[in-house]
Amino acid sequence: MADEALVVIDLQNDFCPGGALEVAGGDEIVPLVNDLIRRTEHVLLTQDWHPAGHSSFASSHPGKRPFETIDMPYGEQTLWPDHCIQGSLGSDFHSGLAWSKAELVIRKGFRPAIDSYSAFFENDRTTPTGLAGYLRDRNIETLTLVGLATDFCVAFSALDAVKLGFATSVRLDACRGIDLNGSMERMLGRMRDAGVALI
Repeated sequence: MADEALVVIDLQNDFCPGGALEVAGGDEIVPLVNDLIRRTEHVLLTQDWHPAGHSSFASSHPGKRPFETIDMPYGEQTLWPDHCIQGSLGSDFHSGLAWSKAELVIRKGFRPAIDSYSAFFENDRTTPTGLAGYLRDRNIETLTLVGLATDFCVAFSALDAVKLGFATSVRLDACRGIDLNGSMERMLGRMRDAGVALI
């Protein structure tokens, strides 16, 4: 349908097995995502795209370790292993992903002082990526989200999509999660409560 789009979230090497921030089974979704790409007219991708030394990396905070949290000017921030550094092999899309059909790639997390989970906003919840405007200009009203990780970038993107007025669904079979301290159950509940269709 002309008013529908598939949004593929962060299906990159560093989030797949063997990567710097691997999501268990992250590569398993590639064939299904490719099938959805083939069957969808409008396809968009997001790409985590951090400069070296990004503020969300534990290595940027002496004495801190990955998966600890700190307070940043925009709120609580989980610290991550160094990942998806601009131009690195880890930042590339999975080699099996048939993404050449994509109309747009939104790069996020490139501002050194702020992280970005959502396809729509930085983690300050106010700085836009420009995706909403692109979709509105194209008269796209319905979104299906897939990718990595269910409980972080997929979930935050879905919550923002609903808040912005898009009819939003998440294909759970085409996602994989991290589940950090119960984050899967928590974020699935938040999406359900917000009106995201979990398929």
